Amino acid sequence: MTLPGTVIVTGGSRGIGAATVRLAAAAGYDVCFTYREQADAANALVQEIQASGREAMCIQADVASDTAAEHVFALASALPRPVTALVNNAGITGPIGPFDAATAATMRRVLDVNIMGTMLFSQQAVGRWREEGVEGCIVNISSIAATLGAPGEYVHYAASKAAVETFTIGLAREVAAHGIRVNAVSPGTALTDIHAAAGEPDRPKRVAARVPMGRVAQAEEIAEAVVWLLSGKAGYVTGSVLKVAGGL
Repeated sequence: MTLPGTVIVTGGSRGIGAATVRLAAAAGYDVCFTYREQADAANALVQEIQASGREAMCIQADVASDTAAEHVFALASALPRPVTALVNNAGITGPIGPFDAATAATMRRVLDVNIMGTMLFSQQAVGRWREEGVEGCIVNISSIAATLGAPGEYVHYAASKAAVETFTIGLAREVAAHGIRVNAVSPGTALTDIHAAAGEPDRPKRVAARVPMGRVAQAEEIAEAVVWLLSGKAGYVTGSVLKVAGGL
């Protein structure tokens, strides 16, 4: 059986990204992931993956930078197997609060990371794969906020994730004939430190009652959906947004 190639995961040092890195490696992928600040966690994860027998590297990068995608793909090419998959996971919310309290700087940063980062990395992947004749796969991480709107919390973030979903559908249809699949996973609230970064570390406890299943997700539950979409078992799935949100 042919092993998977290398997967690039943006924002892979923590939360859903780190869970995806681990599961992808367990599925046979070599992994290259980006991180922004948590160098110790990133390096520890690389050592963990290497100890499992897979190749791994981490790259410090701001995904919103115009040059980050090209830089990351170029470095990832040093791994033994070619890049055949991309998970656009890096994302931020900005502080929790009503929309009229969000600053212009916060809104621009959220849009730059969540939308431009996803687009720039996808553009790099698609361009390389079409040139090389690779049948690659992209999974974008959206959020259930894209359909719920996140009123009173982060409407601007919800809007950015709605854009990610529209981008996913359009790009999937554009590149399907080239053997490239593009899908998205739309998680509900998960137990990660994104809530602390937004200023409310106990948010999962607050919102659990809204979820039909009565609980929030573990990061690994979201990662399972991501890795399934990367796999051959999802070979006829493209342009889809898979909700993993406990019934929301």
